[in-house]
Amino acid sequence: MTTDFTATRARFHLPEGVIYLDGNSLGPLPRAAAARVADCVTQEWGEMLITAWNRAGWMDLPRRLGDRIGRLIGAEPGTVVLGDTLSIKVYQALASAAELRPGRKVILSDTGNFPSDLYMADGLVRTLGDGHELRTVAPEAVEDAITPDVAVLMLTEVDYRTGRKHDMARLIARAHEAGALVVWDLAHSAGAIEVDLARAGADFAVGCTYKYLNSGPGGPAFIYVAPRLAAQSRPALSGWLGHEAPFAFDADYRPGAGIERMRVGTPPILQMAALEASMDIWDGVEMADVRARSIELTEAFIAGVEAACPGLALASPRDPGQRGSQVSFRHPEGYAIMQALIAGGVIGDFRAPDILRFGFTPLYTTIEDVTGAVEILAGIMATDAWDRPAFRARAKVT
Repeated sequence: MTTDFTATRARFHLPEGVIYLDGNSLGPLPRAAAARVADCVTQEWGEMLITAWNRAGWMDLPRRLGDRIGRLIGAEPGTVVLGDTLSIKVYQALASAAELRPGRKVILSDTGNFPSDLYMADGLVRTLGDGHELRTVAPEAVEDAITPDVAVLMLTEVDYRTGRKHDMARLIARAHEAGALVVWDLAHSAGAIEVDLARAGADFAVGCTYKYLNSGPGGPAFIYVAPRLAAQSRPALSGWLGHEAPFAFDADYRPGAGIERMRVGTPPILQMAALEASMDIWDGVEMADVRARSIELTEAFIAGVEAACPGLALASPRDPGQRGSQVSFRHPEGYAIMQALIAGGVIGDFRAPDILRFGFTPLYTTIEDVTGAVEILAGIMATDAWDRPAFRARAKVT
């Protein structure tokens, strides 16, 4: 292991007295981000005004950052671009993939997929009409459900609730054998586990940057298109920045070259400035080291919780090779327990109906955090400290 995780932890702002195990939902603030955003606001926007699109390189930022993220997910140079939200990128990838398989009518996914991805797929098939359908099966049944009528297989590699991980290379091979394309959602993969899109033969992939990549709330999403498909893929959302010549202001749309055609609207420059500060940290990190430390942390957490809290049931796969960088436990009073934990200084989150979810991010999570979190959770469970009306009151965000 060559990555210096003590050094990376020092580059994040972590509030005193808090054990943060929710970076799989919102990454913490990189210490350099505030100054970088302030500089973008005052020196670039403030002093350069509109000339900053050229002078500060704003227009090229989505591609520059795309290549930096691409290194973490095994993407070929020039195949990743940022902008818009993850739901929009899901729709783009699905629509383009479906169009590349005319005559096939099925988008296949699993019942454990993130609901927003399924909503976008449902909206697309309703728009397409003509017999198109969204078909969902249990996660473990996906491989057998890849039949000759499937146009696109859409999966989130790491399940947002349990951390269960699909076998990317195996499912891509099976889909290609059946003539289908695959869209991967890497929201809980990018920056969390080793991903090698090029080696796996991936077609399309999308992901967000505000979780493990620490771009801040509402940070931009990214999209990957394999080089062999880039020139064939027509963007369903023909935004002006995906045009071959945006400032020609032509009446007719002509898609840009390669991944450029997957740009839609004006990029969120302030959010991308924050992401730049985070990517400076990632530049010194090897994903193999991240994965090894992640397994060390999650294994220690599972062992500690199961020894100290027998009332909690493990919801994540026990085999570390079958899960991402999160651990989930079930309990009928999971929401109240999580609120008690947060009040005690351990921040995780809750997913309905009964899941306590904990994210482990080696860039700043330590084994001491794991030990401390287990100790606080054990105290809550031993004393039923969660059993208070205040901890049962549901907030808008869980």
